[in-house]
Amino acid sequence: MTEVLILYYSRNGSTAELARHVARGVESVAGARARVRTVPAVSPVTEATAPAVPESGPPFATHEDLRECDGLAFGSPTRFGNMAAPLKYFLDGTSALWLNGALDRKPAGVFTSTSSIHGGQESTLLTMMIPLLHHGMYLVGLPFTAEAMNRTRTGGTPYGASHFAAGKSDTRPSDDERELAQLLGRRVAEAAVALRPVRS
Repeated sequence: MTEVLILYYSRNGSTAELARHVARGVESVAGARARVRTVPAVSPVTEATAPAVPESGPPFATHEDLRECDGLAFGSPTRFGNMAAPLKYFLDGTSALWLNGALDRKPAGVFTSTSSIHGGQESTLLTMMIPLLHHGMYLVGLPFTAEAMNRTRTGGTPYGASHFAAGKSDTRPSDDERELAQLLGRRVAEAAVALRPVRS
């Protein structure tokens, strides 16, 4: 079975909801399954120790999850046009995987959620791609041939799936945002299934 890791951080639930739709897209591909993981929050004061298992939601990601996956969908809320610190902190600790080429030639896609329509969706997606390129991953985006890309008035970019959460409590993606998130998951999974024999 080809496994796609859905790795995300979500503070208010919007990115987590988008991750669920990405996972549905992965699971729609024959021979593929989603492994959903998150990362703990970081403290600006000191290195806080998070419990090994979160109180709710998916388990915390480990480097082993990255090593074992055949593809990656990487999601974060926007923080000043960039990924959130917990995801950056997690990625900053993956030097051993980079040295060993553990992610080389694996497909990856990115997704984000913002609380304002001009909150930096595209810059966040682009900056999330940079460490994945350093790891040698193949990046998967969304084509303009997807009808939802031309209909959407909220989230959705060629760089990856996105969601405009108008308020902190608005975690439900629009129909177009859901469709595009599922398409992203499907495209990453299809690439992972196709590339798995090449990487073996």
